[in-house]
Amino acid sequence: MDQTTSAAGDDILGQGVRTPLGWLTRAFRVPGRERYVLVQAAKATLAATGAWLLATSVLHLPQPFLAPYAAVFLVEATVYRSVRGWAQQVGAVAAGVVLAGVAGQLIPWPAVALGLVVFLGLLAGSWRRFGESGIWVGVTGMLLIAYGTPTVLLGDRLIETALGAAIGALVNALVYPPLFGQRIAAAAGRLATAMAAFLDATAGLIRAEEPPDDVEDWLGEARELRSLVTAAADAVRQTREERVLNLRRRHPRSGHDHDRRTETLIELWPPIEQLVGAIRTASQHEETFVLPWPDARAALADLIETLGDVVRAVGTTGHPVDLDHGRALLAELERRLAAPDDGVTAALGLGAMTLPVRHLLERLGRW
Repeated sequence: MDQTTSAAGDDILGQGVRTPLGWLTRAFRVPGRERYVLVQAAKATLAATGAWLLATSVLHLPQPFLAPYAAVFLVEATVYRSVRGWAQQVGAVAAGVVLAGVAGQLIPWPAVALGLVVFLGLLAGSWRRFGESGIWVGVTGMLLIAYGTPTVLLGDRLIETALGAAIGALVNALVYPPLFGQRIAAAAGRLATAMAAFLDATAGLIRAEEPPDDVEDWLGEARELRSLVTAAADAVRQTREERVLNLRRRHPRSGHDHDRRTETLIELWPPIEQLVGAIRTASQHEETFVLPWPDARAALADLIETLGDVVRAVGTTGHPVDLDHGRALLAELERRLAAPDDGVTAALGLGAMTLPVRHLLERLGRW
């Protein structure tokens, strides 16, 4: 039912919550994981109870255990997954029912029928269209053969599953459908802070008169930044999925306000990665740190620090920023590159570092 996982280090009752009463109090007072778990549990209970009552009191289906069972599992983390899961689970169970019916009619030996149904069911369930519900092709067929379900009741099993899954999906879609806009906001904030700090550290490396001793530490920070970029991209993908078929997709908590800035920050990673490669290459050749003009290195470092401030502003406020100072510094660097006075090696080193910074400036300019 719950497709999300808590962050590493959280205790089982929630981050920083040590008692059941504290957990419950936090669930009612603070939007977060505790409230999400509580709401989804209540919705699953409602779906299961409703499916059972409808199957027994209205449709009078015999032993309709599959109805509440399917309803619980269809209260998913997103409305889209609930609807997709309904189609997959109904399809898988239908395949299992048909397989069990055919085997029961053609094979008089239960043990042989069960083995064949499990084998063929697991093979059929591997079809990607069934998704995670594929396992139920074989399991459903196995249960029906094992319990000796009469052929006349096979249709009831399918109706129960379809009914329960539909109720679970409807409850998830109509009753406080889940939204996690705060996920994308948090991811954008973490990424902007780390990216700005990394650009500041990069500016310090460029200002160095000699090849720095801590390049490996800096490269480790670059790898950590790449992980945050990946996490932000996952947050964007998950948040968009949460809005599909969601009646609250225009709610302020849906994260729409954070889409553009998060995508902008993600788009900054390729030029930053190029800059990392250029500096790493330069650090392996001492002359590229000694020979470039000190004032040119200082201008490049100033530009990178300016972009770091812009990144920090984009991530924290989301407001447009002034890039005029950055453009002026870039123009100064390009003038130096157009008329190099200190040799080809110096110009190559500086140019290799300036090009990705130019790309950074251009992408921030589109913001």
